[in-house]
Amino acid sequence: MSESDRAEPGRIVLLTTSHRVAPGMLSWPAWQVLRAAGTVLCKDPAHPQLPYVREAGVAVRVAEPRAAELVAAAAGGRTAVVLAGAEGEPGLTEEFAALAGSGRAALPDLELLPGAYDLPGARLLDLVQVMDRIRAACPWASVQTSEGLARFGIEEMYELVEAIEAGDRTELLEELGDVLLQVVFHARIAEEAEEPFGIDEVAAGIVAKLIRRHPHVFGDARAETAEDVHALWLRTKAAEKERTSVTDGVPLGQPGLALAAKLAGRARAAGLRVPLPGDPQDPADFGHRLLALAAEAEAAGVDPDTALRATARAYRAQIRAEESPGA
Repeated sequence: MSESDRAEPGRIVLLTTSHRVAPGMLSWPAWQVLRAAGTVLCKDPAHPQLPYVREAGVAVRVAEPRAAELVAAAAGGRTAVVLAGAEGEPGLTEEFAALAGSGRAALPDLELLPGAYDLPGARLLDLVQVMDRIRAACPWASVQTSEGLARFGIEEMYELVEAIEAGDRTELLEELGDVLLQVVFHARIAEEAEEPFGIDEVAAGIVAKLIRRHPHVFGDARAETAEDVHALWLRTKAAEKERTSVTDGVPLGQPGLALAAKLAGRARAAGLRVPLPGDPQDPADFGHRLLALAAEAEAAGVDPDTALRATARAYRAQIRAEESPGA
């Protein structure tokens, strides 16, 4: 090697990959640099990309990458590549910093090249893996059933609603995660049932339903307004479920105001004029009065349950102010 070749520092590439992307799915720039490299190192013999890189004809040496060795390998304008682990190579980075600070060697060009990028939603794979491990190793989680967890799902949904109504985005982020955990937990438990299904079946089911229920997006149907979309959704849903009543599918166990508004909304959307049960002249018939108010709120586009909670929170604040008038 001539002195001029030695003076040309070359290039060292730290190639990062994502464990959330299928092995072998590397970007074109990543494949280009791997094929052009004179030296490729990987310290992890179980690196998920390793067999696919070798299958593509790239020689990879399994060894701990050292800064001095890489500098020598890149000398003369050559390229050395480190196939990094999931956490990167912090030790190697520190070695390069120390070598640069010592002034003993001219460092090659150092480049960080992402070989794969996470798609939106990729972190859900982490959640599935963590849930699998917890289900297997945690004494509490390993014995839970969907029946036993049901109350937690209700609590988490109420906490989510509270975060939304309070406008607290920090809480909203956390509560959405808690609700998502419930979904993943129940799906994990379902894998152990006599007729098992998992999170993939759950996701596939809702994807198929969304496509069916949005023929104006994925098909030829037309819907110009939000009201058109709602009516189309109800018609599609009724055809799917072969329902004979507009009240079919309305859960009777939901809070009373929400139930009343849902039933009134179904009747109104179907063009039904159904008299409210009870005696409107009886001041003691609170059921009739509440149902009438719920129906009135729904017709005005107001969720009565939300409206009542907002007023209740204001009432709570007034109670607290009354309790400490000098504060």
